[in-house]
Amino acid sequence: MIFEVWAPKATAVEVDVLDGRRPMSQGERGWWWAEVAEAGHGTRYAFVLDGGGPYPDPRSRRQPEGVFGPSAVYEHDRFTWSDHDWKGRDLRGSVIYELHVGTFTGEGTFAAAIERLEHLVELCVDFVEIMPVAPVPGGRNWGYDGVDLYAVNETYGGPDGLKSFVDACHRAGIGVILDVVYNHLGPSGNFLHPFGPYFSGFAGSYWGEAVNLDGPGSDEVRRYFVGNAVQWLRDYHIDGLRLDAVHALHDRRARHLLAELSEEVDALACSLGRPLSLIAESDLNDPRMVRPLEAGGLGMTAQWNDDVHHALHTAVSGESHGYYEDFADPSALARVLTRGVLHDGGYSSFRDRAHGQPFTGVPGHRLVACLQNHDQIGNRPGGDRLPVSALRLGAGLLLTSPFTPMLFMGEEWGAGTPFLFFSDHVEPELRESEGTRREREFDGFGYAWDAPNPSDEEAFLRSKLDWSELKEEENWSLLCWYRDLIALRKALPELSDPRLDRVRVEADPEGRWLVMWRGTVCVSVNFSPETLTLPPAGATLLLASDDPVAAGPDGLRLPGQTLAITRTLPDRSPSASPLAP
Repeated sequence: MIFEVWAPKATAVEVDVLDGRRPMSQGERGWWWAEVAEAGHGTRYAFVLDGGGPYPDPRSRRQPEGVFGPSAVYEHDRFTWSDHDWKGRDLRGSVIYELHVGTFTGEGTFAAAIERLEHLVELCVDFVEIMPVAPVPGGRNWGYDGVDLYAVNETYGGPDGLKSFVDACHRAGIGVILDVVYNHLGPSGNFLHPFGPYFSGFAGSYWGEAVNLDGPGSDEVRRYFVGNAVQWLRDYHIDGLRLDAVHALHDRRARHLLAELSEEVDALACSLGRPLSLIAESDLNDPRMVRPLEAGGLGMTAQWNDDVHHALHTAVSGESHGYYEDFADPSALARVLTRGVLHDGGYSSFRDRAHGQPFTGVPGHRLVACLQNHDQIGNRPGGDRLPVSALRLGAGLLLTSPFTPMLFMGEEWGAGTPFLFFSDHVEPELRESEGTRREREFDGFGYAWDAPNPSDEEAFLRSKLDWSELKEEENWSLLCWYRDLIALRKALPELSDPRLDRVRVEADPEGRWLVMWRGTVCVSVNFSPETLTLPPAGATLLLASDDPVAAGPDGLRLPGQTLAITRTLPDRSPSASPLAP
């Protein structure tokens, strides 16, 4: 077994292994190595730098005793895969389902999540996107405080547990997207500083110190993150990565890290013979993010689209505080459905400046849109979700939109459990101040902050899904609505057509209704509490969120807060005006 580590500033490096410290030889460009023949799979080890430590391996594949313990040798080839016939899955035309392993089931493990895959198969989702699985301090965390980025949280089942989950998903016909965090590391258990210039020395974001992507020594730092991405896609058979908060990646090089990563992943996809996706979380509203490398873009397969979420949320909830303020304009929803974003260079009141660029020519499948996600629920003080009535309308629009839709776990049945922010820091100072830091982060968002203490285990336990809710009629009915919407989306090519210039929208801000045309398919929404008659006339009713919907020669008679999907002949005119109630 050969141990290697990058420690360019050290004058002496030892590997602490098999009850003894062994000197390592210095190689080129700051790399050190040592061969220990008797070490193998499962052997514990750590590094000692100039007498300091021992520290876990920055590229540790396993941390069996947690973030403060030694690393363990992990040999990927020892796992037996059964997904040999898996050819991957294209993001285009797909539906994503986001989940947090620790709260998706009562047990909070990969093994328990496997037992719930049949639910996702029946829902007809194409990908599961799992929140970060890197080791974290304590026993519970969202995952964005991760360290030891090459390892897998032992609480969930460790590296073999993740592989078993991916293998089971592939057997079920479902792809797997992994959420990874490259813009910062957690504040606890981060031992990269002694090894090398992994960080830039300034606060890159609210969450921590910026990683060193463009300063001295940054070549190896970039390789650290690119190599991490390749590991998940190659060794764990992951189908795509969701890259957390890429706007917090500070990179002034001529070739941005994301472009470098995209190039490496494209090459890996050719080698593996299956599609691989990179999805960026970005609040820049910059179409360059998803433009191909050949067109001067950064080459991301897709990016999260907050503007669609905000417009949908405001339309179905009526909220207009904080960043929802700009989306309270009745035209906002129509604009995002036809243009992809609201902020495309105009003024943003929340930011008090102009924001974004037009997404001209960008297909809708490159924009991942949602009605709820871990942030938009969990960043509310009470972690509260949308009510069933709002979910019916919002899901109807989301799942008939030109974007790549994403659901958040439990949304499909209107889960009554919250999704709160929770953590389990070991250091008393971090543990006691977590709630205060959280409140300070959302100062100015318009919330009256009254949140449970994130460090209390109760915040974690309350966030676990209650699968028994599916026995209730209202929850089961909503699940059937989601299933029908996804099935219709897959059955009618117009509904997955990503061409934004093919989407037509009519809206009446005062009457509080909207009609969206997808070819011959029409989605009519009555947001008001009053019954309205809306276009189109003489159409065939395909789906409705409420049974009393009636399709007649004069149009659709829609009760208050109801959505209907109809199909009309190609020569039917979509320009009819609504009739009086």
